[in-house]
Amino acid sequence: MGLKGEAAIVGIAEYRPERKYSGRPMFDLEQWADLSALALADAGLSSRDVNGIVVSRLRESPHFVPATVAEYCGWSVNLAEHVDLGGANSVGAVWRAAAAIELGMCDVVVAAIAGRPPPPQPDGAVDPLIARQYAFGASSAEWGSPQAEFELPYGHIAQNSGYAMIAQRYGALYGYDERAMAKIVVDQRTNACANPEAVFHGKPVTIDDVLNSKMVADPLRLLEIVMPVSGGAAVVVASREVARRTRHRPVFVTGCGEHLAHKTPTYTADMLHTPIGPAAESAFAMAGVARSDVDVAQLYDCYTITVLLTIEDSGFCAKGEGMAFVRDHELTYRGDFPVNTHGGQLGFGQAGGAGGMSQVVEAVHQVRGEAGDRQVGGCDTAYVSGTGGVMSEQGALIVQGG
Repeated sequence: MGLKGEAAIVGIAEYRPERKYSGRPMFDLEQWADLSALALADAGLSSRDVNGIVVSRLRESPHFVPATVAEYCGWSVNLAEHVDLGGANSVGAVWRAAAAIELGMCDVVVAAIAGRPPPPQPDGAVDPLIARQYAFGASSAEWGSPQAEFELPYGHIAQNSGYAMIAQRYGALYGYDERAMAKIVVDQRTNACANPEAVFHGKPVTIDDVLNSKMVADPLRLLEIVMPVSGGAAVVVASREVARRTRHRPVFVTGCGEHLAHKTPTYTADMLHTPIGPAAESAFAMAGVARSDVDVAQLYDCYTITVLLTIEDSGFCAKGEGMAFVRDHELTYRGDFPVNTHGGQLGFGQAGGAGGMSQVVEAVHQVRGEAGDRQVGGCDTAYVSGTGGVMSEQGALIVQGG
């Protein structure tokens, strides 16, 4: 059971990340249309070919999101899927598109995530729901929410504290090598320095630079935490038949997995055995490839501890051996275990909910052999992960060149 590898990513588009956005503010709908057009052009397909969409959050329409997008873009679609998995949206969107194509529901699916700032409201008003959520760093600050009742009043808020708690637990059980964790940043920054599009292009760091950066939430330092940027990205997924007439080497979706069991770490049975474990098992089994077959790993990297746990739970090393694995392997595009060859969200930048899409796009660049100075030789198989919330919603993809 599972995907047969009959659907491929055939088009990609990505806005250049900017720490301070310099362009015209754009509504999410505008970005959706623009990114979709760019991705379709990359594929060599027409807007008329589209008969499926996978969407996520849309500022202009909290409800009926797929219909709003389809109407705006002028599409009549057979697949109208809405994913709500945070940083796992990108991975989730790709496999849902591939599954729908293999079911015969559609043959060209667009998935996009906006990440540029919108125009300000005319009266300067702010959505009160969003304002409350961001004030607490929470995903649910509303009346009746368990998070609002049992976590926020006691200070257990925002992502920094959640990931720091996970890192502290890891250190208590397995020890904590802060230099190994800093090496993750250094290796990914090396990759960013080979990527002209990355926000930290031309800005290498050393392990000491990382360890001398500000402590934000013990043991996580400033340079171990994701860099927010403006941006956005889109992908086009198509059937094998359509892929034959597109412009680039098709990148087939051969394996996928997804798992979640909690919303916040408060309710997880074991913070150090994350949902990426069963998701990765599903993806590798479905694709019929071994971990040793992976040429590049594009791992969601909102924090260094996220990368470490993803390496372990994806099966590249045993639990508790992640820090030794990082010490013993070079994670750059020149190394023996290339990770986040575009720089990752730590070096390329995280465009809000679109952050995880950069991992998907980079996997495609690598398999298509168009990554320039950071290209990994002979790249045919990429592993991609997505992470939402505080290690709560996770997904995995195996993509391979056709």
